Amino acid sequence: MTVQLSALQGDITQLAVDAIVNAANSSLLGGGGVDGAIHRSAGPELVAACRLLNGCKTGQAKITPGFHLPAHYVIHTVGPVWNGGQANEDVLLASCYRESLQRACENKLKSVAFPAISTGIYGFPKQPAATIAVQTVQQYCAEKPVPLEKIIFCCFSKEDLAIYQALLM
Repeated sequence: MTVQLSALQGDITQLAVDAIVNAANSSLLGGGGVDGAIHRSAGPELVAACRLLNGCKTGQAKITPGFHLPAHYVIHTVGPVWNGGQANEDVLLASCYRESLQRACENKLKSVAFPAISTGIYGFPKQPAATIAVQTVQQYCAEKPVPLEKIIFCCFSKEDLAIYQALLM
């Protein structure tokens, strides 16, 4: 079975999928952007669950229940801060997607939604970040048998959506 990849513009906190991916900071205790929105929507139980995880390193991923979200789980991953491309940012960003997919597969999830990791306050340029995201997900799904049936790239803006749609054609 092949995995269906798609892009849509919307609010990731509203998606009824098995898991949404949180572009988190290393504390996992909430922040701005998508991270803050996910924490607000999931409720205070999410912070309590994240406290037990003892943070997360850049490029890694950890999973918690979704609590008050439509999604059953939240996969938290810490993307790299853009430093001009000279600090292995591309390798670390690809690792975020692979590690998140690994958590999803370990939990036998069938659907997962990703935000555009590291492209907000962390400053990763949108086009290269989207290319890394799509290529990494395609490669991961091609190399391993995965329980996943649907992977969504949930875009905040029309600009982001256009980038992902072009890459998925």
